[in-house]
Amino acid sequence: MENSEEFGRSGYWYPDADSASTVDVLNLLRRYRSAETAMRARTRASMRMNETDLVALRFLLREQRAGRIVRSIDIARMLQISTASTTTLIDRLEKGGHVRREAHPTDRRAGIVVPTVSSDDEVRQTLGAMHRRMLSLVDEMSDKERAVVTRFLAGMTSAIEEAADLDQELRDVIRDHEEAQEEGAAGE
Repeated sequence: MENSEEFGRSGYWYPDADSASTVDVLNLLRRYRSAETAMRARTRASMRMNETDLVALRFLLREQRAGRIVRSIDIARMLQISTASTTTLIDRLEKGGHVRREAHPTDRRAGIVVPTVSSDDEVRQTLGAMHRRMLSLVDEMSDKERAVVTRFLAGMTSAIEEAADLDQELRDVIRDHEEAQEEGAAGE
């Protein structure tokens, strides 16, 4: 019978490295993303919101803390959705007691959207403990460790954004090719 202590992470009798491998790091990043996705789903369910509603509410709360006024067009631009969709979203948030519409303080023709105190309290209650744990973890890191993590996360973000740019570039090339083929077929 095999002794389980003689097998490490690798699953073989090869000695394990003292540090995490590339695969270990990427797997931990995937695990983090999965945990974050599950947390967002729990938050949406507990607040009876969809993802867009939650993103809009977080935007409103952030802007309010910064002392900035938010109009519906600001929400539409941030979410990159139509003004009609934004109106529906605000109606939904208002019905749920998360926001209220108010008159613009300096422009009588415009209105603003303001998060309710109860909504701010609900977000803090729902996410506060998790945010405190996350902040504590980062606060425990040395400046050098934070610099390494920051460089890593910025690099991963760039890698993903570059892939998205390449995806768009590929779609553009395919579209141009298809259009050229259609023009060629029409000219025959």
